[in-house]
Order: sequence, then C-alpha cells, then structure tokens
Amino acid sequence: MAVPDSPVRVTATDAPDQPTRTAALEDLYRGFEKELLVPLWTEIGDLMPAHPKSDALPHIWRWNNLLPMAEQAGELVPVGRGGERRAIALANPGLGGRPFATPTLWAAIQYLNPREDAPVHRHTQNAFRFVVEGEGVWTVVNGDPVAMRRGDFLPQAGWNWHGHHNGSDRPMAWIDGLDIPFQHYGDSTFFEFGPEEVETRAAPERSRSERLWAHPGLRPLTRLRPTPATPLLAYRWEYTDRALSEQLALEAEGYSATVEPGHAAVRYTNPTTGGDVMPTIRTEFHRLAPDTETATRREVGSSVFQVFDGAGRVTVGEAAWNVERGDLFAVPSWLPLTVATEHGLDLFRFSDTPVFERLHQDRVQIDPKGTDQ
Repeated sequence: MAVPDSPVRVTATDAPDQPTRTAALEDLYRGFEKELLVPLWTEIGDLMPAHPKSDALPHIWRWNNLLPMAEQAGELVPVGRGGERRAIALANPGLGGRPFATPTLWAAIQYLNPREDAPVHRHTQNAFRFVVEGEGVWTVVNGDPVAMRRGDFLPQAGWNWHGHHNGSDRPMAWIDGLDIPFQHYGDSTFFEFGPEEVETRAAPERSRSERLWAHPGLRPLTRLRPTPATPLLAYRWEYTDRALSEQLALEAEGYSATVEPGHAAVRYTNPTTGGDVMPTIRTEFHRLAPDTETATRREVGSSVFQVFDGAGRVTVGEAAWNVERGDLFAVPSWLPLTVATEHGLDLFRFSDTPVFERLHQDRVQIDPKGTDQ
C-alpha cells in the first residue's frame, strides 16, 4: 500500500528487467516513498530513452479559426494592467493544458484594437513579433517606436521596456514568440510593470535601431562590442523576400545557393556577432519553389512554423496536414519533418536550437528522399 501524502509512487512489477516481487521489496518501496526517493531501475526507460520522446505532440492551429476568436476577444477583453496583453497562447495537446506550444517555446496570437495601447512592461523572457498580415501598430522598445508591417520580424530581447500602440483605425493581429516555458521550468523569470501608456506615439518610417543597424555588411564604429541579443529591432520583409528570391534565381542559373533543390532559406542574425538573434531562440524564413519536396529532417529541440504565404503538405511524425496562409504547426524534438508544395510555400520558423547548441546536445539527421521512416 502506497504511503499517504507522498508524491512519490514506486510500483513493483513482474517485468523481466525488474527485481522479483516480494514482501521485502514492497516494504523497501514504501520506505522510498516515505523518504521521497525514486530508484533508477524503475524509471530508466522514461529517463534515458534510446532517442528523444517528447511529451509534446505534432499539432496544427488554423489561422482561419484563430483570427475570428482574436477578433471576438478584442470586443470582450480589455487590455490593461493585470492581463497586460490580449494574447491567446497555443497549447500543445501533449503538455497537459499548459499554454506552451512546445516544452520550451511559447506562441500566441496578439490582437490590438484601433487607437489602443498595450501597457509598457519588461521581462527576462526573450520575445519577438512576426506579422502575417496588416499594419498600423508600432512597438515601442526603450522609447524607440518600430513600425510593424506584413512580413516583418521584430525581435526584442529580455529585460527591455516595451509597449505597443495602434495608431490606425483598424485592428491588427500578429504572432508573439517567447521562451516562456524554458525560463519557467528553469525558475529564472523576472517581470516588472512600466507606464500604462507607451512613452511616445511617434510613428516614424524607420526606427532609431534601423537607422543605426539596418545597413547590410556595415557596422557603426561606436558599437563594436558583441551583444547577447540583436540590437536591430526590425528585419523588414522586403529584404527577406529579396534574399530568398535571389537564392532561387541563382539556383536556376546553375549556382549553388539553396539548402536543397527548390528550397531557399535565410536565418535572422545578430549583426554584432553573426549568431542567432537571441540566446534561446533561432528564427528563419524558408521558401519552397513550386513542385518542391524537402528531405526528411529530424532535429534535437522543438520548433514552431507559421505559413506566411502559399499552400502545401506538411508531415510531422505520423501527422500530416494541408496548410495555408497563417496556419501554425508545432514540430516536437526528433520527429521527422517533410514539407511539400505544388504551387509554392513561404514559412517562418522559430526554434530552441541555440539552447542545445550551447550545451553541445544538438543533433540533426537528414534522411535521403524516398527512404522509409
């Protein structure tokens, strides 16, 4: 009989790799429960599997379902102190209802009504915004107003003051990505309230950060030291689009420029180091030309994709979906991923890969096309 009030449960079984069930063994296990001890021999299969087995599941969230509910929340839910943001998080069905897209990554749709402010605050979690449609909102980071438009990627490292204001007559929705689950499990989070309104309602075409940093290949001599996260607050769609188009054009001309035939990809980088934009999050953009299918790829760590444009077929482990503009899907650690498209497909991706690279636990396996999984 288990020890009352103990969270530890140790069960004797008749499995071939377990000790013989006896009264003495049962007494030993009750002693373990009382003293909050867990024997490795009953847990090794779960603690040390042959390969990663995530509790997270492959899952897709449909933009056509998310956006109407965000619009309804805009009518019913105010933005202000307490809730802070009208953000609706993706909850992976394998994670017990927690608001986590994967064990380490948060993703949410955020919605701001016309002429509305999201209050200023700061937190240790690293964050970004990615805009799949719309414009009119400025995010103000440490007093620097940064325009948000379709296709823009807007990183914002932890512990920087930030708020948002919608200066237009139309609502706007976008995707937030953060490392909330990672910092939550590590007990490393801090949060602080700022003013209820943003510091400025200025709406410049280019932020101060862009004026200083958004010049490809050029670095200001006043900022030569590396920073742990990117100082550039906006990576504009026109540059991303051009880079991807040129990769495919060069491939068509016979030059090696793509990661695989028909598959162009870029990574957003920190201009002070050339590394990832944030210590815990990697962000990329992928473009598949018409009639392209990727090789099957497995990777330690998880990722979330959003379809920016086009349509295609995505297979993650045993799950498969037809995807279209705005849809988001989660890829748990070490599950095989394949993407195919008939007419072309643009995908934004963010992942926790930098964490595993720094721990020297990263691993990638690319299976040749046509092999059985």
